[in-house]
Amino acid sequence: MAEHRQGQATPDAVLTRIGQVVMLHHGGDREEARRRLLDLWTELGEGGDPLHRCTLAHYLADTQDDPFDELAWDLRALTAAEEEQDASVEVRALFPSLHLNLAADYAGLGRSEAARSHIRKARRTSGVLGDDSYGDGVRAAISRMELRLGEGASDGLL
Repeated sequence: MAEHRQGQATPDAVLTRIGQVVMLHHGGDREEARRRLLDLWTELGEGGDPLHRCTLAHYLADTQDDPFDELAWDLRALTAAEEEQDASVEVRALFPSLHLNLAADYAGLGRSEAARSHIRKARRTSGVLGDDSYGDGVRAAISRMELRLGEGASDGLL
């Protein structure tokens, strides 16, 4: 999963805490990262800020061993992002990655039609991505997944 941009003018303590746990996960301690992220999830609750819940669920998905659990967390991340009626640019920039992850989840579970649907949504929402390393990385990952799923320019997606 591509890294989530956290370039905010004002530091966000929850996103900072999530980022610290993600570093632990990237350092190889998957179990401890999962435990800490779950603790944060409990702390935030279902009524927590949608950006926080989206980011947290997004990273919790990456710590799952079971592909169905990973799918469930990725769906929670998308649901939280969709709760933002007037989504900020930061939230809108998450949609391509969220749909990309769901495409990968469904592909891994052998659900190719659902995977294709989400990769199309990833491509359609990718226009909001900046011309930076995050945007470039997500666009490249979308292109790779399109190739894997047999999607692309011949289907009018590019």
